[in-house]
Amino acid sequence: MAGQVEAVGKGITRFKVGDEVFGSGIGSFAESGCFLEDKIVLKPASLTFEQAAAVPVAGLTALQALRDHGRIQAGHEVLIHGASGGVGTFAVQIAKALGARVTGVCSERNLEMVQSIGADHVINYTKEDFWRSGKRYDLIVDNAAFHSISKPLRALKPTGIYVLVGGSSSTASILQSLIINPLISKIKGRKVVSFMANMNWTDLALLKELLEAGKIIPVIDRKYSLSDAPQAIRYVEEGHARGKVVLTM
Repeated sequence: MAGQVEAVGKGITRFKVGDEVFGSGIGSFAESGCFLEDKIVLKPASLTFEQAAAVPVAGLTALQALRDHGRIQAGHEVLIHGASGGVGTFAVQIAKALGARVTGVCSERNLEMVQSIGADHVINYTKEDFWRSGKRYDLIVDNAAFHSISKPLRALKPTGIYVLVGGSSSTASILQSLIINPLISKIKGRKVVSFMANMNWTDLALLKELLEAGKIIPVIDRKYSLSDAPQAIRYVEEGHARGKVVLTM
């Protein structure tokens, strides 16, 4: 969410009434809400409220996938599967900001967009079986993990890391993630990580710095009014959104 502070609780020191902020919390689909001090930061003046609202969850997920779990280093070869989605568009830009060489995987209609946000190389997954290309990566961030990890592990260097971010919520997919994938990774001798993002003030502040420096720019596909939230959710569930979908108040 992003908005303006209307009131602060006792002992709050980071914010005052009138501050423009962005962050995350329960109840973001509302005209007003109550948020914890360590889950929000000041909004960059150069960003609209809509742009800022698109950042927190997807941006933090991308940052932590790359830095904390993927152990990204300058010069690493990084593949972002699902590079045109909410997390993917941030992952491409953050990986570039951290000095990596980035390959983005997306559909044909998104190739130009993914390249425009910094990808060094783009792959159309509808025309190329990129898992079998022979290219090996230091880090793979998979935002579209609807498959067995056997293929992706073939594209990973022996010391590489495979980070799963997206996937289906079906029972079969959950069993795949919790039982089958760990067994495959052990057999293949590759490091596989699955995680949930940790919303915290320090990482939000880092995203704010990257936004102010112009190193990351939120990609927004569509905007909906609050009354059209069900329609917005249905569109997101179709799985073809470019970047983020935002509700405006």
